[in-house]
Order: sequence, then structure tokens, then C-alpha cells
Amino acid sequence: MLSKIPIISGGLLFGTLGAVAVNFGNPPNMGLCVAGFISDTAGALNLHHISAMQYIRPEIIGFTLGSMGAAVLFREWKPQGGASPLIRFLLGFFVMIGALVFLGCPVRMLLRLAGGDLNGIPALAGLLAGVFTGVHFLKQGFSLGDSVSIPSAAGFILPAIMMILFILAIAKPDFIAHSAGGPGAMHAPLFISLGFGLFIGFMAQRTRMCSIGAWRDLFLIGNTHLFSGIAALFVAALITNYLTGNFSSLYHWGFAEEPLAHSSHLWNFAGMGLVGLAATLIGGCPFRNLVLSGQGDLDAGSMVLGLFAGAVFANNFGLTSSPAGVTTWGPFAVVAGLVFCVIIGFIMRPRFP
Repeated sequence: MLSKIPIISGGLLFGTLGAVAVNFGNPPNMGLCVAGFISDTAGALNLHHISAMQYIRPEIIGFTLGSMGAAVLFREWKPQGGASPLIRFLLGFFVMIGALVFLGCPVRMLLRLAGGDLNGIPALAGLLAGVFTGVHFLKQGFSLGDSVSIPSAAGFILPAIMMILFILAIAKPDFIAHSAGGPGAMHAPLFISLGFGLFIGFMAQRTRMCSIGAWRDLFLIGNTHLFSGIAALFVAALITNYLTGNFSSLYHWGFAEEPLAHSSHLWNFAGMGLVGLAATLIGGCPFRNLVLSGQGDLDAGSMVLGLFAGAVFANNFGLTSSPAGVTTWGPFAVVAGLVFCVIIGFIMRPRFP
């Protein structure tokens, strides 16, 4: 049995940095959010034109490059791919749809709860329902196939893309958009954000932290190793919010008027249910796949590209929720995603048809 000290330590550091990032300028209850940050980055590249969501977020760059550094340093650089990349892309697409209907990835859900946002409770229930359903398919033999070794150069594709984004974030050419208001205009200084991302990415590569894998292992085999990490993340974020005075200046316990949140409980539940189911079928949460892409995993890279595509689609077609609530078509997209995941869950079993 692996020691839980590294994973708990990693969770404590992650939760602390996720909470304190708000004090450096990141949006309230959104110190670290892979879904939101990818959506902002897509907007900065003018792939969508929601003016309040346009900023290249250095944190996602850091997650990937920090993981790459750890993998190379500890000789775990392992370029691989070829395990149903198109299905992974589409599952990643629907993970983003579900996350933007809820307004946050699984990590942000925990940070929202640690900031007093009780809308995270139905979202957590939905996530658990989605993971539980995914585990049911796993028990029936669901698999996206085995990855195979690929040329080492191919493993650098996602890290190279992140390096290009970093150059664009520094150079700020005219074709990069920048929010003048809203969440996209709220951010920590670039190098502080990058430093947080690098540190967390390095730590996550070493500990294998994953907010979906934690629940999957708990339901599937009763293993609490990964779960201890996300529990530590929540506790650290909660304590940090009290110590930094965020509860007196930004947050309060409740459902109403929470930062960058809505109280459509059914769709908070269903949106995160879609995230939980799709991410379980993929094998990891958005954060975990960014980390895996940093160590040369092109299958994880397919999921990350699917996240970008989902963010572009959701924002261009009015699927993304707002503090006013869900949109007209967002729920339809969530239902379509759930149907897609269930179909994939059935057909990718050895006993099908």
C-alpha cells in the first residue's frame, strides 16, 4: 500500500493555492478551474466572442509543463497514444459542456463548496451519480483500448502548444483578445499564475491526483488513496478561506448570490453528472488529463482538445450558464451528452452486441 503522505500533502498544497489565488486576483470561488480557464483561453484566441471570458490562463500552461518537467526528471516520460482518440475527444467535448452548464470543473466544485457555495451540493451528488454509472460500465468490461508507444517527438505536441500559448500571453499580439470586464479580466499576475500552475502540475504528476479517479477507486475497489488527496484539498481550501478573510469579504454560506454560480439545482446535478460519467469513461478528470498530456500521453491530449472544442461550441451556441441561470439550449446539450455517454458505455464492452 502506497503511503498517503504525498497525496495528502499534495492535496493540502493544491487547496491552499486554489483558495489563495483569489487573493492574488483570480475570480472568486474560481481560484483554479480547468474548464473555466480553458474557456477563457479559447476566447483569448478569438475562438468565441464572449467578451467577459477572454484571457490566456497561465495556470493550464503550468499544469502541463510542470507535469512534463516532473516526468522527464523522474524518467516517467512515456509518449503513447492510439486508444480511441476520437471517442476521447468527444467525451472531452461533453465534459466541457457539463462543466459550463454547472459553471466549473470538479476541482472548482470543491473550491466552491470550500467557499460556502452550497450549489456545489447538488453538483457533487450529480458527480457521484455519474461516476457510479461509469463504474458500472467499467465492471462490465468497458474499455477504450490499450495505448501503444509512439515516437518521442509526438509526445511533445501538447507541451509545445502550451509553450506557444505562453509566448502569446507574454507578447500580447493584436489578434489576442483580452476581457475588459467580467471573470476574464480578473486574474493574478502572469508569472504568479504560471508558478502556481507549474508547482501544482509537478506535484500532480508525482502523486497521480485526480478528482474523478478518487471517487472511481472508492466505488470500484474501496481504495481511499486518491480520495485522501481531494479531501485534503477541500479542507485546505476551507481553512485558507477563513484565514485569509475571504469569508468576511467575498464569501458566505448559502445558495443565493454566490460568486459566478447559479441555483438551478437540477442542471447543477445533471451537468456534473455528465462530467462524472464522461470523465470516468475517459479515465480521469480535466485536470488529470492536462497532467497526463504533459508526460507525453496523446490520448489525454485528445481529451484536452475535446475540452477546447466543447468550450468553443458551448460559448458560440449559447450553452454556457451564467449567474442568471441556465440557457435555453444548455440542458438539451447535457441530455445529448448523457445519451452519448451511455451509448459509448454499452458499445465499448466486450459483450456487445
